[in-house]
Amino acid sequence: MEQLAMHALVRFGYGGGPQTPPPADAPAWLHAQITGPDPALAAGAFASLPTGQAALDVLREDAVLRRQELAAQAAGTAPAAKPAFKPRSHQLYLDDALAQIDFAATTDAPFRERLVWFWANHFSVSILQGNTAPLVGPFIREAIRPHVSGHFAEMVLAVERHPAMLLYLDNQQSIGPNSPAGQRSGKGLNENLGRECMELHTVGLEAGYSQADVTSMAKLLTGWSVATTAEGGGDELTGYKFRPNAHEPGPQIVMGQHFPEGEEGGIAALRFLATYHTAYHRIATGLATHFISDNPPPQAVAALTQSLARSGGHLPSAYATLIGLGLQAPKLAKVKTPFDYTISLLRAAPPPQPPRPGAVLYMLAQLGQPLWAAPLPNGWPDNAGAWADPDLMLGRVDAAYTYAGLLAGANPQAIAATALGGLQKPATGQAMAKAGSPREALAMLFTSPEFLRR
Repeated sequence: MEQLAMHALVRFGYGGGPQTPPPADAPAWLHAQITGPDPALAAGAFASLPTGQAALDVLREDAVLRRQELAAQAAGTAPAAKPAFKPRSHQLYLDDALAQIDFAATTDAPFRERLVWFWANHFSVSILQGNTAPLVGPFIREAIRPHVSGHFAEMVLAVERHPAMLLYLDNQQSIGPNSPAGQRSGKGLNENLGRECMELHTVGLEAGYSQADVTSMAKLLTGWSVATTAEGGGDELTGYKFRPNAHEPGPQIVMGQHFPEGEEGGIAALRFLATYHTAYHRIATGLATHFISDNPPPQAVAALTQSLARSGGHLPSAYATLIGLGLQAPKLAKVKTPFDYTISLLRAAPPPQPPRPGAVLYMLAQLGQPLWAAPLPNGWPDNAGAWADPDLMLGRVDAAYTYAGLLAGANPQAIAATALGGLQKPATGQAMAKAGSPREALAMLFTSPEFLRR
C-alpha cells in the first residue's frame, strides 16, 4: 500500500513532502480532489490579487504614464533626477506568479493543482505577446480554476472570452469588414483566435475543417473584446466586453453547422466545437500524455475519450477514469517538466527561510521554462524529448546544488524518505551515504532518476 500511495503522490501530484504524507487510501485521496470548488479560490488564497478588469485598468494607466514620460523627454522637461518609469503591470505579474507558485508548493490537494496547471498550458497565454503579463494570473484564477471540475465547454467559453486570451491572440483588433466599425475604419479580420480555438483548444486538425471554417469562426468572434473602467468597463470580474459595432453581420457556417450573428452565435459555435468527438479525443490524449506516458496506450486514450463522450464533456468523469489508469500504469514513466521539478523541490524540502522573491522564477527560467512564457500558442511540450536535453539536465544539477544550499541542518535521508519513500532506488541511497556533505547528498537525491521523473 505504501508503494501505491507514493506512486499516487508522484504521478498525480508533485511528490512527497512533510506537508503531504502518503495517503492511507490513494484512490480515495485522488477522487476527493476532482470535484467541488477550487481549493485556492475557496480558501481565499488569492483574495488580495487584482481581477482581470483591474489588471486592464493598470495596463491603461501604465500606457498613459509612459506616454507622458516620453512626451516630457522629447520636450526636454523631464526632471533629470526622476527615477526610470516602472510599470505597475510588472508588479502585478510578479505578485500573481509568486502567489500561485506558493499555493502549488503548499496545497494539500496536489492532484487538483496539477490539473489547474495542465489546463493553463493547454489554453496557453504567454507574457511574450499582447501585453498580457498582468493578465495571465487573473486568467488562470478566473477562467481555469473555476472550471477544472466542470464541463469542458464551460471552460472553453471562459477562456476564449477572457481578456488575456483576447489580447494574446489580438482579437480586440479583429473587426468585421461589413460591421459599422469595419466600414468606418477599413479594418478587417484577425483570424488568430478563430484558428487557435479550433486547432489547439478544441477539435484539432484531425477534425478536417477548412480555411473557410476558420474564417467563419473568426467572423463569429468579431466584437469579442475588452474594456477598461475608463472606457465604461466590461464584465465586472474579467473586463471582457462584446462590441456589437465591430461584429460581422450575418450567419456563418462552421464545419457544416449554421450559427447566427451576434455574440450568441460565437457562444453556440464554441459549444459545438467543445463537444465535438475529436475535441474529446484531443483532451483524452493530452491527459493521458501528461499523467501516464509520452506515448500513452491507445486503450487508455480510448477509455478517456469514452468517459468524456458519455458525460457530455464532464471533466471529473475523465479524471476518475484517469485515476484508475494511472495507478495501474508503470511507475516513473514521465520526465518532470521544469515547473513540476521546481515545485517538487519546494514540497520535498521546504527551506527554513522562504527563497527571496524572484528566486523561483529565476530557477524556472534557468531550467528552460520561464513562467507563463511559452514561445508559441501551443504551450510547453509535455515529453521527455523536450526536457531531457543534456544541457537542460546540467541545469537541474546546478539548481539542485543551489537549492540544497538553502537547507542547512536538513537530514538528507529523512527528506528522501518523505519525498520518494519506496520509490527510491538502492543505488541512490548508497550514493547519498557516501556523499562528502549533507548538501552533496541532497543534490544527489534531487538529481536522481527517480526524483527527476514522475
